[in-house]
Amino acid sequence: MEKIVILGTGSAMVTKCYNTCFTLSNGDEHFLVDTGGGNTILSNLEKADISVSKIHNVFISHSHNDHITGIVWIIRAVAQQILNGNYEGNLYIYCHKEVVSIIRTISNLLLQKKFTQYIDNRVFFEEISDNSSRKIIDWNINFFDIKSNKQLQFGFTTNLINGKTLTFLGDEPYNGKLYNYSCGVDYLIHEAFCLYSQKELFKPYEKFHSTVKDACENASKLNVKNIILIHTEDKNLPKRKKLYSEEGRQFFDGNIIVPNDLETLYL
Repeated sequence: MEKIVILGTGSAMVTKCYNTCFTLSNGDEHFLVDTGGGNTILSNLEKADISVSKIHNVFISHSHNDHITGIVWIIRAVAQQILNGNYEGNLYIYCHKEVVSIIRTISNLLLQKKFTQYIDNRVFFEEISDNSSRKIIDWNINFFDIKSNKQLQFGFTTNLINGKTLTFLGDEPYNGKLYNYSCGVDYLIHEAFCLYSQKELFKPYEKFHSTVKDACENASKLNVKNIILIHTEDKNLPKRKKLYSEEGRQFFDGNIIVPNDLETLYL
């Protein structure tokens, strides 16, 4: 059964949850989307009962530290599994050219040779470009440039085996140039940094992020069926589901999903 396993839901500076990352999973194979900023990626994978040996594909959307630095721990963990004879096949990391360079650099700086020896041997980079596609597990994943004003970043869209459609927009607001990737999809994964009612407190627009209101207005305009809100602040964490859902329902009649870390969403 296809599902999303949420490994983290927070924005860059959260301390009460992990940075936003998740797997798109089918059976016991998992496509990891971003890795967060530290080795909590390994802890949360373990808590979610996802073995590193069942991760052969990773997508890094961009080079901000809360999305990229966890990849060092993934590479190390995979390399250790290879050394132990417990990892079949190869690890493929999908990202744009600048991210490839950064991952190579930080891996060589931080990891021992016994781990880095597998880069370009059993750990391969798959460089992506705008509107490029790759067959990953059971899905044709179509990567696209999200048209960021800050830094080159990619999202993706795909048709699920069950016939539904899913689009991941990265950690910035929906850009109208992405209409063809987003309109009418069954699941839209959209960042929502904070409540619109708390915009003066969290100042999302200064960080080029959106509020729950903005995200849900986009979902309504795009006529999507479900919106999954991610990359949030953590000050409202105990009541986040309730508060975000209540605000979102004022602007979107579809299904609003506000996941917690380690929550599974069955598609």
